[in-house]
Amino acid sequence: MATMNVSLPAPMKQWIENQIGTGHYSNVSDYVRSLVRQDQEYQAKVNALRQALAAGEESGVAENSVLDIWQKVKSGSGPDV
Repeated sequence: MATMNVSLPAPMKQWIENQIGTGHYSNVSDYVRSLVRQDQEYQAKVNALRQALAAGEESGVAENSVLDIWQKVKSGSGPDV
């Protein structure tokens, strides 16, 4: 496993030490790895949303109005219109 040194202000260092003190993390490395995993998951979701928005924009203008779509959803017919 690779090693990385990071400089932090005292309040951040104290925060990390407090998080480790809760017992949720065994050490600083465990806490940082958790943060990196969370950020990776978040970035993957953001990228998927951006791709979905781009695909929606590229698909053109919908034939149904927002009201038509909403009424179909409320009627239980589902969002596919």
